[in-house]
Amino acid sequence: MKKAILATKLGMTQVFDENGVLIPVTVLEAGPCYVTQIKTVENDGYSAVQVGFADKKEKAVSKDASGRKEIRHRHGVNKPEKGHFDKAGVSGKRYVREFKFENADEYKLADEIKADIFAVGDKIDATAISKGKGYQGTIKRFGQHRGPMTHGSKFHRHQGSNGACSSPSKVFKGKGMPGHMGSVKVTVQNLEVVRVDAENNVLLIKGSVPGPKKSLVTIRESVKA
Repeated sequence: MKKAILATKLGMTQVFDENGVLIPVTVLEAGPCYVTQIKTVENDGYSAVQVGFADKKEKAVSKDASGRKEIRHRHGVNKPEKGHFDKAGVSGKRYVREFKFENADEYKLADEIKADIFAVGDKIDATAISKGKGYQGTIKRFGQHRGPMTHGSKFHRHQGSNGACSSPSKVFKGKGMPGHMGSVKVTVQNLEVVRVDAENNVLLIKGSVPGPKKSLVTIRESVKA
């Protein structure tokens, strides 16, 4: 892998290509990301580049109206994180991830990675945490069929028979049951980059990308292109 970047999902829209064909696209704010650490085989046992994305303020300490009691704001960069970012020469970042680049030795601390590392027509893989749906039944969760809705039927949206009684006298592992749906890591492969706006750090990706708006999305060059 030679190209990857962290992005924030802004939403979906549609654009037209040069032939007038409508293309549904997902709008991503990609970068800028900054190199916060270089992992080497000698020091860490493997080669990788650690990058930070989205600014994050330091933890603050203020006083109440009387001026006596301290109020500590727990959201922000703590002292160990601040030392790590200061060593790299970058400001505090909200997200920190590693990429195993083939050319990791070419990067330096505080190097900037922007959206223009990708070009129109590139194939990418998008990874994010999918939308959480809460506790759902088997029809919504697995697409199972419902029962008849009329003629006195009392079987409508139940998942049906779960297992035979005497043989095998158990419910097989993997049987579709109601339960928590969504909020898992999802990767959609071989998506196409439709447009690149390097000035505003925006990527337009054809089709849908996992996750809700404002969620973190990891964009890598496709492994199956």
